Amino acid sequence: MADLAKRFSQNPLLSPAHLKPSLDGLHIACLLNPGVFRFEGKTWLLVRVAERPEQTAVMVSFPILTATGETKIMEIALNDADLIASDARVVKYKGVDYLTTLSHLRLLCSDDGVKFYQPEGYQYLVGKGPLQTFGIEDCRVTHLDDKFYLTFTAVSDSGVGVGMRTTTDWKTFEEHGMILPPHNKDCAIFEEKIDGLFYALHRPSSVDIGGNYIWLAQSPDGVHWGNHQCIVKTRGNMWDRARVGAGCSPIKTEKGWLEIYHGANYEHQYCLGAFLLDLNDPYKVIARTEEPIMVPSEPYELTGFFGHVVFTNGHILEDDGDTITMYYGAADEHVCGARFSMKEIFAALGVA
Repeated sequence: MADLAKRFSQNPLLSPAHLKPSLDGLHIACLLNPGVFRFEGKTWLLVRVAERPEQTAVMVSFPILTATGETKIMEIALNDADLIASDARVVKYKGVDYLTTLSHLRLLCSDDGVKFYQPEGYQYLVGKGPLQTFGIEDCRVTHLDDKFYLTFTAVSDSGVGVGMRTTTDWKTFEEHGMILPPHNKDCAIFEEKIDGLFYALHRPSSVDIGGNYIWLAQSPDGVHWGNHQCIVKTRGNMWDRARVGAGCSPIKTEKGWLEIYHGANYEHQYCLGAFLLDLNDPYKVIARTEEPIMVPSEPYELTGFFGHVVFTNGHILEDDGDTITMYYGAADEHVCGARFSMKEIFAALGVA
């Protein structure tokens, strides 16, 4: 498999020990999957911070938010016959699924794109209301018409859907609720309208008929979405045979809209690939990489909270017009950086 990523020598850039927990009694288990944007001359990350209590040899414990916003700790004995705890990310208890961590989103910024710090005066973004009681995760950030659109995974015992907030200053936010209902995630809004319409990639899922595929939708206002069409499916016996999902906003190029996406196999190993959409009709897929463009290979990608994972939902196109600086989650535990050449990606797509 070809790997086109030029990883930062400083990786991992961020690990759980670099930040303080949001509450006493919790520790940070993972930092991962940041949204990425430029603001006030700096590079910013909106990092997913996943927390839980320290675990013991006899109990599994995890936090959830109540509908009123308070944090509640659930504790279950590991020998409880009603507990299924075979996955590090999810447990099932008495037929109900729970996440083993509670995630919020935290702003970090950097002057050089490598060393990140937590600026003063910016609030944590936390789950609000009954549809976000298991937290908010994996935010994509789109800058369009002087407004930032934050699309994130909203999780509760009612399911997994796409929530959205918007801001212009990162101090005040407008809530838009759940814009795509369960089961849906991996929503990335294009950073440019096409014929006056918003477009967004998203990933509805079906456990019976269909699969974990990438869809495209359009909207007159960025809130209400329609004309949903499936554009990218999993491929049998290939690296992305189990599920696929969008990274962040596609990059507009003269060859088409370039999207870096994630794919996984049935062993839950995540790689990155790319596809190209028609500039004027983004429902049309022009090309798609046969092989992944990034494969978990470094120790910090192979071993962690959930190993063999590279996962991105944020990047920046550099001023040279060719370099993509991508920030990604490694092994569901660390935030790392890598650079790609669009020319090399186009060659992999067969459209050089």
